[in-house]
Amino acid sequence: MVNGVAPIDVDGASVALRNGTANQKKTVAYFYDSDVGNYAYTAGHPMKPHRIRVAHSLIMNYGCYKKMEIYRAKPATKYEMTQFHTDEYVEFLQKVTPDNIENFQREQGKYNVGDDCPVFDGLFEFCGISAGGSMEGAARLNRKKCDIAINWAGGLHHAKKSEASGFCYINDIVLGIIELLRYHQRVLYIDIDVHHGDGVEEAFYTTDRVMTVSFHKYGEYFPGTGEIRDIGIHQGKYHSVNFPLRDGITDDTYASIFVPVIKEIMSTYDPQAVVLQCGGDSLSGDRLGCFNLSMKGHAHCVDYVKSFNIPTLVLGGGGYTMRNVARTWAYETGRLLDMPMSTTLPFTEYYEYFCPDYELDVRPSNMDNSNNQEYLEKMTKSVVENIRLTGKPGHQQIATPRDPHSDIEDEEDDEDADRHPDVRNSERALDQRIQRDDEFEDSDEEMDDLRRPVPKRTRITDFPNPHAAEPGIADDDIDVTMTGANGTGNDDADDEINGDNEDEEDAASESSNPPVASAKASSKATPIPAPEADDDSGDKMDLDDGLEDDEAPEPAETPASASASNQPTVAPTIEDTTAPAEQLHPTPPLSPPPAPHPVPAVPAAVPAEDLDEDVEMDIAPIEEPTVEIKEAEEAVKDPSVPPSEKKESPKPDPGAEVKAE
Repeated sequence: MVNGVAPIDVDGASVALRNGTANQKKTVAYFYDSDVGNYAYTAGHPMKPHRIRVAHSLIMNYGCYKKMEIYRAKPATKYEMTQFHTDEYVEFLQKVTPDNIENFQREQGKYNVGDDCPVFDGLFEFCGISAGGSMEGAARLNRKKCDIAINWAGGLHHAKKSEASGFCYINDIVLGIIELLRYHQRVLYIDIDVHHGDGVEEAFYTTDRVMTVSFHKYGEYFPGTGEIRDIGIHQGKYHSVNFPLRDGITDDTYASIFVPVIKEIMSTYDPQAVVLQCGGDSLSGDRLGCFNLSMKGHAHCVDYVKSFNIPTLVLGGGGYTMRNVARTWAYETGRLLDMPMSTTLPFTEYYEYFCPDYELDVRPSNMDNSNNQEYLEKMTKSVVENIRLTGKPGHQQIATPRDPHSDIEDEEDDEDADRHPDVRNSERALDQRIQRDDEFEDSDEEMDDLRRPVPKRTRITDFPNPHAAEPGIADDDIDVTMTGANGTGNDDADDEINGDNEDEEDAASESSNPPVASAKASSKATPIPAPEADDDSGDKMDLDDGLEDDEAPEPAETPASASASNQPTVAPTIEDTTAPAEQLHPTPPLSPPPAPHPVPAVPAAVPAEDLDEDVEMDIAPIEEPTVEIKEAEEAVKDPSVPPSEKKESPKPDPGAEVKAE
């Protein structure tokens, strides 16, 4: 027991840690932008915005959405950011990208952009989301639309006026406090991050309208500021409160200093609004932290500040062990809603992050606590004395500024109703709805629209490559010799799929027209028409789609010259056009044919009336030449066919030559 304070009751049952104010039902506004988890600093960087998405998943699956209003704030604009930051610095953040970073060598050193604060894709948009949620939360507190506003994407307390620092680029806390000062005379800022909130303290170091309180590790530690003697200057003297701590502080020892300091500030400074930064790097086992707080010890600070019933803006901050930060922020959201939460985690898409215990808890370790009782009592006494020197500030009257956006929310509600005239409750209305305490079950509409099914476990096939080619496109670029007839790479499978059709085609070709079947086995076989045989040009079989009747070769052209122009590596053959009718359809040879004889001159054309019957026999079964051409090409490209079977058989077409590859 330190300073007469009993050990904390982390579930809020202890009255000794409260100031006697009864808990009241509070309206909570929750700000979340689903895009925030899409940003990543750099590979291996400890700051991961994805932790906000993981925390949001827990919050939703615990059912907290039923007890609070949910909003997606508009990202802060460049002009809103310049309320605190310099124009040149904001313009730099807006322009710089990983692609053009080489053009800003001078600005990198000037604005401290580099190792801790890298330039990544979407940097300015990420800053806008963080600052927009904090500013909109402060605006709703000003308009008394809520009692507590939550923005876990905020709390970036290291950013300076014209400098990035400690993973922070835009100081959303300062922008939120500036918004609160438009309606409130005094604002209290409380920082329970393991690092000193130097950016916020520096911004209000000379004013008495904002009191900054920071409980942090001090010594050889980032950022190296926050000594107990840093109390402010000019009008802000004694309005900067710093409580330096050592490694390994535990829940009880942290509560023994937090409670008396905050209680003294509430009674002496009497703030009208509170901004609470809940950095998760003060938790036990944090990647960059050195404290030993449990989840419930961390949440006790939130619960104690909430007990004063002052408009409060709750923000995130540091925290570099993702599973611990997500669990803690989800639990603290439940504490702000006075909602009991089971220690067993609900199943979410990030359920495997919380192995092996899968519990809503962050346990302390057995590390040594370097903060002995004597040291803590000495620091507490010194801090409380400085707070009492401030005295109770004068309650001067300030003119309430005109709010040009006071009616914007009502206008947006009306526009939403006009856009959905046939919907009883639009998505905007459902997000703003808070479940009544006397409701024992969800309505039919909530069952249909709001019940979220338990997500299945993620698999690698659930995330296909969005840049993959459309089905069938890639097959066109693959060499068909490496695949089957259907491009599957499995000839046997293709035979099973198309077996019936192939059997029918083979039977039809063998029974009706064997020479045509042998022509299919050739590669783009092109018959050479007889000279000056215009009347029987329709009887010629043009298996190559490159020649037409009006583009026939000259009569004087020899088969050798024609073959040299198309397929120079294959020797042409010529058939005896005076063969008897019974020999026009010979059986294909089983052995390779003899070597071709020398090419003679083109014989004279045979009258068409003598060949009508034979030619009709060859042409009759051919109804779709393009299909046969495709099948002939596939037969040639099939490596399983022996070269001997690809030789062309005699063609019973007088006056025409057939060349084969």
